[in-house]
Amino acid sequence: MTRFQADFVLLFAAALWGVAFYFQKDAMAHIGPWTFIAGRSLLAVFALAPLAYFEHRKTGARDLPAGLGRISVLCGLAFLAAAFLQQEGLKTASVTNTGFLTSLYVVLTPLVAWIWSRVVPPRIAWPAIGLSFAGAWLLGGGTVGGLGAGELLVMGSALFWATHCVITGGASFYQRPLTYTALQFAVVAAVATGMALAFEGPTLAGLEAAAVPILFVGLVSTALTYTIFTIAIRHTTPPEAAVILSAESLFAAAAGAVMLGERLSPVSWVGAGLMIAAVLLVQLGPWLSRRASRAAV
Repeated sequence: MTRFQADFVLLFAAALWGVAFYFQKDAMAHIGPWTFIAGRSLLAVFALAPLAYFEHRKTGARDLPAGLGRISVLCGLAFLAAAFLQQEGLKTASVTNTGFLTSLYVVLTPLVAWIWSRVVPPRIAWPAIGLSFAGAWLLGGGTVGGLGAGELLVMGSALFWATHCVITGGASFYQRPLTYTALQFAVVAAVATGMALAFEGPTLAGLEAAAVPILFVGLVSTALTYTIFTIAIRHTTPPEAAVILSAESLFAAAAGAVMLGERLSPVSWVGAGLMIAAVLLVQLGPWLSRRASRAAV
């Protein structure tokens, strides 16, 4: 794969993740969040299990690396918390706002990494965090109480998405991306299924009504995109990939506008722009700083 092909694949993944917000919201009209998470995760496990099996066979090892199971469980629980808060928030939050507010995970990731593994965040992370939350406030109209309960839940999910990213970074040590991804979704599917049966009582009629969203999110925006992301990220630079993937929120806004007729006010667009700027700042700032330092030597 060439670098151009890798960048195009990442843009395609960002588009699928952005459009997925529409299907996630649509599903909430028919089933509960636990049922939806269980359905998408089960599909992802079935799709990824054969790939994980061949990945394991290719290594020639009999057993999984020590520690892979533990980190898969931790990552699965982080994903579960993030997905539940996001789905619960989507009951009332717009697709457009959900896309932009979810992007907060990018600027929160250095902070979570600092807490998780004592990796000191770059100085640029602090103004980026401030900028992103100012953008979130403007996204809600720039008034006290402008963000509704759904938007606040989505903001909470961003913290767990950041935690998920940090744990996933540690899992790269094991060199089993497909196995790791399949295991984490198996954890998500098991817990979500139990919660759905205990608290939501899913019905066949509800599952049939939400079949298209479950299929799209489970197979396309989960199994497919995670796989192509794992392949493509090896053939481009991290800053370049970060810039491309930040387009996810723009694709979400486009999906909300085209499919649901959602529109942002001028003030909200300013807020959205600040959030995108914060994402780019925290991703590109350290890289640009290193390039400037090497050029000065």
